[in-house]
Amino acid sequence: MSSFGKGLVEAARQAQGIARGEADPATFRVHVPADVDVREIRKGLDLTQAEFAQRFGFPIGTLRDLEQGRARPDSSTRAYLMVIRREPEAVRRALEAA
Repeated sequence: MSSFGKGLVEAARQAQGIARGEADPATFRVHVPADVDVREIRKGLDLTQAEFAQRFGFPIGTLRDLEQGRARPDSSTRAYLMVIRREPEAVRRALEAA
Protein backbone atom coordinates (compact mmCIF):
# COMPACT_ATOMS: atom_id res chain seq x y z
CA MET A 1 0.00 0.00 0.00
CA SER A 2 1.29 3.50 -0.80
CA SER A 3 2.18 5.96 1.93
CA PHE A 4 -0.88 8.00 0.92
CA GLY A 5 -3.11 4.95 1.32
CA LYS A 6 -1.55 4.21 4.70
CA GLY A 7 -2.22 7.81 5.69
CA LEU A 8 -5.87 7.47 4.70
CA VAL A 9 -6.22 4.30 6.76
CA GLU A 10 -4.61 5.98 9.77
CA ALA A 11 -6.86 9.02 9.39
CA ALA A 12 -9.90 6.74 9.34
CA ARG A 13 -8.70 5.00 12.52
CA GLN A 14 -8.23 8.35 14.21
CA ALA A 15 -11.70 9.49 13.11
CA GLN A 16 -13.19 6.32 14.58
CA GLY A 17 -11.39 7.01 17.84
CA ILE A 18 -12.83 10.51 17.94
CA ALA A 19 -16.32 9.18 17.16
CA ARG A 20 -16.04 6.62 19.97
CA GLY A 21 -14.88 9.32 22.37
CA GLU A 22 -11.40 7.80 22.70
CA ALA A 23 -9.54 10.82 21.34
CA ASP A 24 -9.75 14.55 21.80
CA PRO A 25 -11.04 16.04 18.54
CA ALA A 26 -9.37 19.33 19.44
CA THR A 27 -6.02 17.68 18.78
CA PHE A 28 -6.88 17.07 15.12
CA ARG A 29 -7.23 19.72 12.46
CA VAL A 30 -8.83 19.06 9.10
CA HIS A 31 -9.46 21.73 6.51
CA VAL A 32 -12.32 21.12 4.12
CA PRO A 33 -12.76 23.93 1.60
CA ALA A 34 -16.07 25.77 1.70
CA ASP A 35 -16.48 25.37 -2.04
CA VAL A 36 -15.14 23.08 -4.74
CA ASP A 37 -15.52 23.22 -8.50
CA VAL A 38 -16.68 19.72 -9.38
CA ARG A 39 -16.60 20.38 -13.11
CA GLU A 40 -13.01 21.63 -12.90
CA ILE A 41 -11.95 18.50 -11.01
CA ARG A 42 -13.66 16.24 -13.56
CA LYS A 43 -12.26 18.10 -16.56
CA GLY A 44 -8.80 18.15 -14.98
CA LEU A 45 -8.96 14.36 -15.07
CA ASP A 46 -10.17 14.47 -18.69
CA LEU A 47 -13.29 12.43 -17.89
CA THR A 48 -16.84 12.71 -19.14
CA GLN A 49 -19.58 13.05 -16.54
CA ALA A 50 -20.49 9.40 -17.01
CA GLU A 51 -16.86 8.25 -16.64
CA PHE A 52 -16.27 10.37 -13.53
CA ALA A 53 -19.53 9.24 -11.92
CA GLN A 54 -18.80 5.58 -12.56
CA ARG A 55 -15.12 5.72 -11.54
CA PHE A 56 -15.72 7.54 -8.26
CA GLY A 57 -19.15 6.27 -7.23
CA PHE A 58 -21.37 9.29 -7.86
CA PRO A 59 -24.90 8.95 -9.17
CA ILE A 60 -24.84 10.69 -12.58
CA GLY A 61 -27.80 12.91 -11.63
CA THR A 62 -26.04 14.06 -8.48
CA LEU A 63 -22.88 14.86 -10.43
CA ARG A 64 -24.88 16.92 -12.93
CA ASP A 65 -26.66 18.76 -10.12
CA LEU A 66 -23.33 19.56 -8.45
CA GLU A 67 -21.76 20.79 -11.66
CA GLN A 68 -24.75 22.93 -12.60
CA GLY A 69 -25.12 24.47 -9.15
CA ARG A 70 -28.48 22.88 -8.36
CA ALA A 71 -26.90 21.09 -5.39
CA ARG A 72 -24.00 21.87 -3.08
CA PRO A 73 -21.72 19.10 -1.82
CA ASP A 74 -21.69 18.55 1.94
CA SER A 75 -18.39 18.66 3.82
CA SER A 76 -17.64 14.94 3.46
CA THR A 77 -18.29 15.07 -0.29
CA ARG A 78 -16.07 18.16 -0.59
CA ALA A 79 -13.32 16.31 1.30
CA TYR A 80 -13.72 13.28 -1.00
CA LEU A 81 -13.54 15.54 -4.05
CA MET A 82 -10.32 17.09 -2.76
CA VAL A 83 -8.79 13.63 -2.40
CA ILE A 84 -9.95 12.81 -5.93
CA ARG A 85 -8.37 16.05 -7.18
CA ARG A 86 -5.02 15.38 -5.49
CA GLU A 87 -4.75 11.58 -5.58
CA PRO A 88 -7.16 10.16 -8.18
CA GLU A 89 -5.13 6.99 -8.67
CA ALA A 90 -5.10 6.23 -4.94
CA VAL A 91 -8.90 6.60 -4.89
CA ARG A 92 -9.20 4.37 -7.95
CA ARG A 93 -7.03 1.69 -6.36
CA ALA A 94 -8.91 1.87 -3.07
CA LEU A 95 -12.27 1.55 -4.80
CA GLU A 96 -11.12 -1.27 -7.07
CA ALA A 97 -10.03 -3.28 -4.04
CA ALA A 98 -13.40 -2.78 -2.33
